[in-house]
Formats: sequence, C-alpha cells, structure tokens
Amino acid sequence: MRRSILGVLAAACLGTATLTAPPAATAAPAPPRAAVDYTGIVALSNCSGSLVRTPTAASTDPALVLTNGHCYEGGMPSAGQVITNRASSRSFTLLNPSGQGSLGTLRASRMLYATMTDTDVTLYRLNRSYASIQQAYGTTALELSLAHPTAGTDLRVVSGYWRRTYSCTLDGFAYRLRESSWTWKDSVRYTSSCDVIGGTSGSPVIDASSGKVIAVNNTINEDGGRCTLNNPCEVDEAGNITVRPHIGYAQETYILAACIAPGSVIDFNRPGCLVPRG
Repeated sequence: MRRSILGVLAAACLGTATLTAPPAATAAPAPPRAAVDYTGIVALSNCSGSLVRTPTAASTDPALVLTNGHCYEGGMPSAGQVITNRASSRSFTLLNPSGQGSLGTLRASRMLYATMTDTDVTLYRLNRSYASIQQAYGTTALELSLAHPTAGTDLRVVSGYWRRTYSCTLDGFAYRLRESSWTWKDSVRYTSSCDVIGGTSGSPVIDASSGKVIAVNNTINEDGGRCTLNNPCEVDEAGNITVRPHIGYAQETYILAACIAPGSVIDFNRPGCLVPRG
C-alpha cells in the first residue's frame, strides 16, 4: 500500500508533501472522451487523485476529489478506523488535459470520508462547485461508475503526481488483500504492465472504453514479501495465502460512489452504500 504505500516514498524524494454556480441546478455534464487523458486529474503533495462526480450530480453541487485513505493529511487511518466530516483546507493541483501543465489550484473545505478498512479511500469536498470549476478552467470531472468492475476490462491508471499513465488489463479480484495490519475486500488486481510506483497512490483507475472511474490505485507487491508493508498478499475464502511479486492492486469505488447524496454529502443509508460506517 504505498505511501510508500504508493505515496510516501515519492514525497521523501521530491519534497512533501467561494461557491459560485449558475442559478439552476442542472446535471453536471459527463466528460466527452475519445481517449483517456489528464482531464479531471489532480496532484497532491504526496499522492495522486481525481476530480470526480456521480452520474446524477448537479452542476451546483460542491465538487469532490478522490484519493487513497493512506494519503489523508491527518495520517494513515489504523485498521478498523473510519474518519468522517473533518474540516480540511488541503490543496490540489488541477492538471490540463495533456498533463504537461496545471490549470490552477483547487482547495478542500471538508474531508468527507477516509478509511483503510475494507477499502483505501479519502473523499474531499471542495469549496467550489462543478460549474464554477468548469467555468474557470474549462474542465469536467470524471464520472464514478456505480457498477462492480469486470475482469478483462482495459484499464488506465492516471497519476497526477508523476503525470504518467499506466495501461493494463483487469486481471481479476482478490477476495481479501492483506498488507501489514490492513485488510481490503474484493480488490482489483492488475496485469503486470501496471507496475505502479510511489506517488501513484490515489490515481483513478479508469475503464478505457467508458472513461469512468471504477477503482482507486493503492498498492503493489514490491519485493515478493508475504503480507507485509508494501508487500500485500491475497487471502482466499479458505484462508489460503497467495503472493504475487510485482503485481499491483486497486480498491473498487462503486461502494463509495453509492453513498454520495445530492449536495455532495455522505449518506450511509443510500442503497448500494457498502463502505464501513463512521
């Protein structure tokens, strides 16, 4: 889980890490995509992330940024810990579509949800609406899929920190993925060409055909170690352990996307909301 878990090592190498809207609450437009680029991609001080929206988000809703739980500025949540609804002023660098430059800086107003239990996510609410960001920067948010991912999907892992895109296939799913004291459920497993590195933590995992976010990148087995920090192992339903050296993983996001209610708030009672509750 690289902070190294995929973020901390990079930070050590490179250095640490007004709502405006139109009158009507129309639906935020889905981003038109001929190919996956850096539209909606952000860089954090030590990780990667993305500007995201649900399919039914209104243009007047405060915008959201998604990254890993282990990228939370308050420190990595412990096993079993869920953190919700904390004030935050964290900043994010919004990249241009080519990834060669930045459009500006976005800023959080709240950290809505962070955990490393069952999944590895942090979700921030910004101090600007989707409409305000589109008007200022001409960019749209990535849409979160509400469906379980499918094996064989053509994937793009887009890192705002490194401004690098990895291409691979969704190889399958780990019933449980264990790393040090943390355990994640139903994790996405990449084929070997997504050989992600420190700083790619929190990158959106994008279905290349639909342009939708289906997961968030979070770890890779670096050294062939067994269930240790930066060396996750797979655990099946019978408790058998499999180690896959140099294979990376991501955490599905549909279980969190279903929790996002109008106005960019978390409602754990919404149908399909499957993340641990605070």
